Amino acid sequence: MIESSGIRKVFDLAQHLKHPIDLSIGQASFDVPEEIKQIAIESIRAGFNRYTVTQGIHELRHRIHEKIKREKGFDGHVMVTSGVFGGLFLALAALVDPEDEVLIGDPYFMAYKHLTNFFGGKVVAVDTYPDFKCTAARLESYITPKTKLIILCSPSNPTGAVLNDPELREIADLARRHNLLVISDESYESFTYDEPHKSICTHYENTLLLSGLSKSCGMAGWRIGYAMGPTEIVHEMIKLQQYTFVCAPSFTQKAAIRALDLDNSWFIEDYRRKRDFVLENLRDLYEVRKPGGAFYIFPRVPWGTDEEFVAKALENNLLVIPGSVFSEKHTHFRISYSASDETLERGVGVLRAIAVRK
Repeated sequence: MIESSGIRKVFDLAQHLKHPIDLSIGQASFDVPEEIKQIAIESIRAGFNRYTVTQGIHELRHRIHEKIKREKGFDGHVMVTSGVFGGLFLALAALVDPEDEVLIGDPYFMAYKHLTNFFGGKVVAVDTYPDFKCTAARLESYITPKTKLIILCSPSNPTGAVLNDPELREIADLARRHNLLVISDESYESFTYDEPHKSICTHYENTLLLSGLSKSCGMAGWRIGYAMGPTEIVHEMIKLQQYTFVCAPSFTQKAAIRALDLDNSWFIEDYRRKRDFVLENLRDLYEVRKPGGAFYIFPRVPWGTDEEFVAKALENNLLVIPGSVFSEKHTHFRISYSASDETLERGVGVLRAIAVRK
C-alpha cells in the first residue's frame, strides 16, 4: 500500500489554521511573471485549449533541447511532462521491474521511495548524514547485482545539499563501471548560492535529466516539466504518458517557450539572504548544516523525536515537516525558507522559543 505524503498532510492541516506560520511547503514565494501569464492567457483566448501531441509541442521540445545542449553539453531525446513529478512517475514506470534496486541518498524526496515501491522495486537508502552528500564512496558500498539505477537530486530536497563537479564526475565513473542509469532531478538548478550549478549529465551519457519551471518561474500549479535522455527510455515514457497524463497542459506549454528564456537570477540574492537569516538565528540553538542550494534547511531536532518536536511547533502555530517524511531517521525536520521576511521572522521566533524543552 502506498503511503500518503507527509507534506500534503501538513498542507491540508494549514488550510484549517488561522494565520499559520507556514514554513512547510516547497514552492517559490514569488508569482509567475506577468509576461508569462499574458502568453498563457492569449493562448487560451486564441483557442489553444485542446490536447497537444503526447510528447509536447515541437517548438517547446526544440527550445528545451537547445538550452540543455548549450548549457550542459548533453544530448538526448526530449519530452514535455506534467511537472517534474510526472516525469519521475513515467521514468520509474518505464524502468523499474519487480526486485530492481534503486539507490537514493537518505534524506530523499519522498516520491523516490514511494513510487519505486509502487512499481515493485526495492529502495536502497544510502545514509548521507551528517553532511547530506550522496557521494560515489557512499553509493558504492550499496551496489549489488540487482542495482538498476541511481536517483540524484542536486540541489537537494529536503536538505539543500549541492554536489560539486568533482563529486559528480566520481559518481559518473561509478555508474559507468556498473552500467547504471542515473536519474538526475534538477528541479532546483536555478537555486544555487555559493557556486554555479553542475549536472552529472555533462559527464555521463546514460543520464535521464528531469527538470521544469515550477520552482524557477513560480509555476508549480501550471504542471510543466521535461525529461531529456536516452532515446529508448524517453520513447517508453512517451508511450506511458499516452495512458496516464495524456499531455502537459496545452496553454502552459506555449507560455513555457518564453519562460525558458527568462533571466531568473534576480531572486538568487534574495533567497541567499533568507537562507543566511535563518541560519544565523538558529545555529546557536540547533545543529544545522549550511545548504548550498534549493530553499530548505534541515536542522537536527534539539530534543525528542522529529514528530514530537514538530507537534510542539504546531502547538505554536508553526508548520514545518518532520524529517522522517524524507528519511529512515527521526532526528531532523525541514524548514522551507521560501516565505516572506515577516513569516520567517515569526517562524524563527517560535523555533528559538521551543528549542529548550520545558
